[in-house]
Amino acid sequence: MNANLSATLEITDIYRGAYLMAKGAIIDGIKIKNNGRQMVTFLLKGEGLEKLDFEYRSGRALINPLNLREALNHLRDILHKKINEEKEKEYKGRYNNEKRTNSIYQVCN
Repeated sequence: MNANLSATLEITDIYRGAYLMAKGAIIDGIKIKNNGRQMVTFLLKGEGLEKLDFEYRSGRALINPLNLREALNHLRDILHKKINEEKEKEYKGRYNNEKRTNSIYQVCN
């Protein structure tokens, strides 16, 4: 595979991501950062992403609206799943810490 044709993009715009996915990009991951404000980053891979990204940013992107809607819905589903996983991890972490604290407290009394 030619290195110039294959690319990985890290983006925060869900509409841009949906456009690229509707044009053949695949999602390689999602990062969620929480530093006062939740920030989501989509990692996309595919051939010719630089050209497609340029078309999108320059306003020359053409897309079948049904494909765009399906890609957007898919990204939203993946995003909600990831957010729920993060919340569940946070909840389990809090619950385990409370449980440990309570058990230590009970042993000491």
